[in-house]
Amino acid sequence: CQGHKMAVARLKTIANHLNLSPEVVQCGPRVTAHLTSGSLSSLPTSPEFRYTVDGGALTHEQRTFYEENGFLVVKNLISHDKIDAYSKRFEEICRGEVIVPNLTIMKDISLVKSKANLPKDSTSVTKIQVFQEDPVLMGYCTSPEVLQYVESFSGPNISVFHTMLINKPPDSGTKSSRHPLHQDMYYFPWRPIDRVVCAWTAMEHVDRSNGCLVVVPGSHREGKIKEHGYPQWEGGVNFLYHGILDYDENSPRVHLEMEKGDTVFFHPLLIHGSGMNRTKGFRKAISCHYLQTDSIIIDVTGTVQEQAIRGVLDIALKKMKMNKDSPMANMSLKEFATNAVQTTARPVRGNPGGLRY
Repeated sequence: CQGHKMAVARLKTIANHLNLSPEVVQCGPRVTAHLTSGSLSSLPTSPEFRYTVDGGALTHEQRTFYEENGFLVVKNLISHDKIDAYSKRFEEICRGEVIVPNLTIMKDISLVKSKANLPKDSTSVTKIQVFQEDPVLMGYCTSPEVLQYVESFSGPNISVFHTMLINKPPDSGTKSSRHPLHQDMYYFPWRPIDRVVCAWTAMEHVDRSNGCLVVVPGSHREGKIKEHGYPQWEGGVNFLYHGILDYDENSPRVHLEMEKGDTVFFHPLLIHGSGMNRTKGFRKAISCHYLQTDSIIIDVTGTVQEQAIRGVLDIALKKMKMNKDSPMANMSLKEFATNAVQTTARPVRGNPGGLRY
């Protein structure tokens, strides 16, 4: 039928992007392949560019692909030497040899629940966040290789906000190494949404066995932040690992199998997550979110984002050992968001300008 032919044509586009073999493409939209699985969204596409801007390194073909699918993989973008330096720094931080101001260190819920004496090394750490004060790891966020592409998404005036190095552990049997399908914009209280992009770089080979990223192509084009909450998973869910509550399990997905140094850029409304790490090793990736420097902070009170920002506020209160009577605890969500972004956002290219409120 005509619909099937159109779906196959869309799959050929994504197959070419991810270097799939021709025989894989001929199987149609339900195929499982070496580099990916799933099919493209059938949502209509605007003839004009909305999610990218003129300037930067993207070709016309790459812009078209991102517009339609909400993600773009660039092969071999970051050198192995740089990635090895980031890995070394991560280990130094986990061992306590390097102290980074304002850094958040996260540990897997299954380890915390076991109440065991956790080793003081990277085997007990699943993620570090807010590494803006570390010059080595921030070297990733400020690298010309990444920023040349970010300019095509965020424009010439770029700031970094959310930074992470993810150390997905081998699953303990509780499936807690999964990350539910979600939208990153759920956590971000600023606009415009379309000038936000995530850069996510594989620090080693990633595939379905060790929990590669999975995305729902074209889901960004629905144009809204969906309601999130904790999934009812046996074994528990890591704190603030919210997932979309009304997700359609039949939606087509693509699994992004990547090599060390490969980088995916994706839209903040793109539905994505990651599966269990079924191997015996850890799966590392480094990422950060970029935004237009003069973005506007909004009040999320009464919106689907309120739960997320209140959760971030709770983390900040615990980290700073503040009680419910402290000034921070009594801030409005917009005041807290403004303070948080002012404290952690870092201009990295163009006019430093400033956020608007």
